Amino acid sequence: MNRRQFTIGARGSKLALWQARWTEARLREFGFAASVQVIKTTGDKISAAPLAEVAAGAGLKGVFTKEIEEALLDGRIDLAVHSLKDLPTELDGRLEIGCIPKRADPRDALVGKKLAELGLGDRVGTGSLRRSAQFKQLKPDVAIEGIRGNVDTRLRKLAEGRYDAVLLAAAGLRRLGLEACIAEILEPDIMAPAVGQGALAIEIRAGDERARTALTPLRHRETAAAVTAERALLHAFGGGCQVPLGAYGRVAAGRLILDAAGVSTSGCAIRASAEGRIDEARAVGATAAAKLRELGAAL
Repeated sequence: MNRRQFTIGARGSKLALWQARWTEARLREFGFAASVQVIKTTGDKISAAPLAEVAAGAGLKGVFTKEIEEALLDGRIDLAVHSLKDLPTELDGRLEIGCIPKRADPRDALVGKKLAELGLGDRVGTGSLRRSAQFKQLKPDVAIEGIRGNVDTRLRKLAEGRYDAVLLAAAGLRRLGLEACIAEILEPDIMAPAVGQGALAIEIRAGDERARTALTPLRHRETAAAVTAERALLHAFGGGCQVPLGAYGRVAAGRLILDAAGVSTSGCAIRASAEGRIDEARAVGATAAAKLRELGAAL
């Protein structure tokens, strides 16, 4: 084995490749050789059905990660680069998150019409149960319709008039050079982001010190604390990436703050917050989850 060479596994979408090539470029800056291997996942193979149905039918929590993790386990790749929001909270014990780099913009974005411009009869496209649940509270007279496909596909469907607006992650649009398409950024107090949104997770084989050492310069402590709290919150509600739960963790004045959003059994939006020390991330997430449950969260 060439200890300075790493093979990076990723999905084949433009965004996934951007993320993998960004990681490749960073490793090269650190003096390593790296290459990217594209791996097709279950979520990529089934593009017509709603994502929640795909996950339920496949019996998977990680419809965009399973095949990549298998390649990591059997040694075909050395690193797996994921959007953290796609990665289940429970990992195979033979794997670990080797690095979480600094987070990009965690917020959601509207493309097409702005929030104030949307009204009765308008159609908003999203493949996310979280976005759908929250947006119904914001705009109860707007039709929420499912949409699948990569960013380009969703933008094309919007341009064809199938929707009046689509909801997408701001970070993904910016990484693809599509910031000009954004009609409006939705602040976290309006639309709580997905757990881990805007962050990357670089997954490695458990105990792989070679990979851990190579990734050391990319680690970002505050991002890791924020998303660890978010993932602890999600874990308390079952851990799947299609749970309609929003969360926004951040570090301010040396304290870790987590805002969480869910839906009550009556269908109303509910929110809760928790905070603590940076090294108490899991406890902060668990506290926010308990508060949501006390308020009647139904997930």
